[in-house]
Amino acid sequence: MKSKFIPAALLLAVVAGCAATQSSVPAPAATAASAKAIEAHMQFLAADELAGRETGSKEHEIASLYIATQLQALGLEPAGDNGSYYQRVPLRQARLAQESAKFTLHTDGKDTQLSYPKAFFTGPSLQYTQTDITAPLVFAGYGMVSEEFGLNDYANLDVKGKIVVLLTGRPESLPSEEAAHLSSQKTRLAAERGAVGIITLHTPAQEKVRPYANSLLYLNTPGMEWLQADGTPADSFPDLKGGAYVHHEAAAALFAKAPQSLADIFTQLENKQNPVGFQLGVSATLSRSSSHEDISSPNVIAVLPGSDPVLKDEYVVVTAHSDHIGYSNDLRIEDKINNGAMDNAAGVSILLETARLFAQLPVKPKRSILFVVVTGEEKGLLGADYFAHFPTRPIDKLVANVNLDMPVLLYPFADMIAFGANHSSLGKVVENAAAKEGIALSADPMPEQAIFTRSDHYTLVKKGVPAVFLMTGFKSQDPKQDGGKIWASFFAKHYHKPSDDIPSLIKDYGAIRYDAGAVFANINFNIALDIANTTQRPYWLKDSFFNGAVGQPYNREAVK
Repeated sequence: MKSKFIPAALLLAVVAGCAATQSSVPAPAATAASAKAIEAHMQFLAADELAGRETGSKEHEIASLYIATQLQALGLEPAGDNGSYYQRVPLRQARLAQESAKFTLHTDGKDTQLSYPKAFFTGPSLQYTQTDITAPLVFAGYGMVSEEFGLNDYANLDVKGKIVVLLTGRPESLPSEEAAHLSSQKTRLAAERGAVGIITLHTPAQEKVRPYANSLLYLNTPGMEWLQADGTPADSFPDLKGGAYVHHEAAAALFAKAPQSLADIFTQLENKQNPVGFQLGVSATLSRSSSHEDISSPNVIAVLPGSDPVLKDEYVVVTAHSDHIGYSNDLRIEDKINNGAMDNAAGVSILLETARLFAQLPVKPKRSILFVVVTGEEKGLLGADYFAHFPTRPIDKLVANVNLDMPVLLYPFADMIAFGANHSSLGKVVENAAAKEGIALSADPMPEQAIFTRSDHYTLVKKGVPAVFLMTGFKSQDPKQDGGKIWASFFAKHYHKPSDDIPSLIKDYGAIRYDAGAVFANINFNIALDIANTTQRPYWLKDSFFNGAVGQPYNREAVK
């Protein structure tokens, strides 16, 4: 029996995409993005009927169908698998049996049970349905290693067969984007050194940024990873069998036999010092049960072929993620649908409008434009990572990535933050495109959020592709609106909550600024157009951390 949602989806697709409807009369060349088109796309993608676009859900499939048919209506060609607009991503979904999570601390022959989830929480295992690991604990500071920045938190530490205890966050002395990358490598570094588990400590500083209680809203959220050809989860480490995140007050017991107390460690952090690791003199048992289900979810991929006989075989990749987080687990609220209006219906809507601007150009750009709308971003950049490993066009022909994720369209922004622009030749391109709209560029105002590693462009950066990811800045063109306060309010009150829906946002901030979305689209369009028409392809700056240290050419044989 056909889903009752499908006819409505197709009907609204026609209405929302009226500006893109095929006709025997050629459409006039577009000179600027349409706020009305962005509004229409957002109204569909953030509707209650799409139930939060959870990865692998029927409603996300509807959103993907909408996006694919919009791109098809613009005349873009399919660039997915087997001549389709889809690249299906094989996924494993894992759920934790909540009552199974156990953390037992062993100190001088005495066993102490930590309370779940008040004192600690954990996620499901993607590798095993049952894990039980007992091992000594070793404190390893932030768990970071970098020759470039003189970091080695594992110096003189033997962690083989042990559970490492790490601080959340990173040293404040590190630059924002480099710090974001290094933070993302903590699990890999522990696994490479033979650790069998990781315990992460919540800190008082982190409590001020993201309270421990906020994380408890996601206890029932399933874990996901894309599956390799042999059916095993990618980017997971089978020897790491235990994991826990511990409240800073409960964590003091882990240091009962240590040469330094946890209070000493926190004092070092307050003084901007980097704690040195040591054996904790205690051990712990971590256990949990997980259930597994193999599913799939689509990336949507379309291409506008370039016009240059040679350069058309190179591609500017424009990305946005279509998924969100489905239903809320918060029992205190009546509305359970996480609509994801700003995150990321806004980004997808702007991508679709950017595609329309390209499709209506009287002269097509020299390079081809590859539009990739990915799934599973909220689960760990899964669709983007799958595409980066199995691109539907040769990886060495992907010259740059322009990513669209969560533009906050609640005020007329006067500046933008361009993550990644200072690491490659894209910096000047972004500056010029923003200037055309009277928009300035600003530095990252919240480096502690590690935003550079938290969106889809990062998966291509790791494969050597220069990328830029724009965020609405904190300055407003309206003197009556404080952009920074509005952005902070959205992040604290609505981000990843059911109130990230159009009615709630209008109630709190007034009309959604679809006109600001049009400005955002114009800037991203001009960035991509400049890249597409410039003979020299973008390149990493010689002194950039991401020139060789991270961005390595993709080795196709390595993943086969």
